[in-house]
Amino acid sequence: MYFLIKTLLSAVIITVVSEVAKRSPSLGALIVSLPLISILAIIWLWRDTGDVERVAAHAHATFWYVLPSLPMFLALPAMLRAGVGFWPSLGLACVLTVLLYGAMVWLTEKFGIQLT
Repeated sequence: MYFLIKTLLSAVIITVVSEVAKRSPSLGALIVSLPLISILAIIWLWRDTGDVERVAAHAHATFWYVLPSLPMFLALPAMLRAGVGFWPSLGLACVLTVLLYGAMVWLTEKFGIQLT
């Protein structure tokens, strides 16, 4: 039952955001930029484990993993506005993000920042 509640709540958030974004792209973006899923994941992790260190490590790693995802939100609209098709733009933006995740993992290891 707990898994079903988590799944339904996540689905409702995604559905609400997509419906709001159809009417107001800016408001949809504002809602999706809120760390709702991260907060829910932190709450569920705490509820499931009660482990303060695990929650702290999760929040810390989330911070570092958000950074390489941000350029996607600049690259995607730039490509779309330059006339690149939707699917190629999305694909290239995703490839960029994967490469930046790899760079982030390398950099954090190089500077002794623990993400695991």
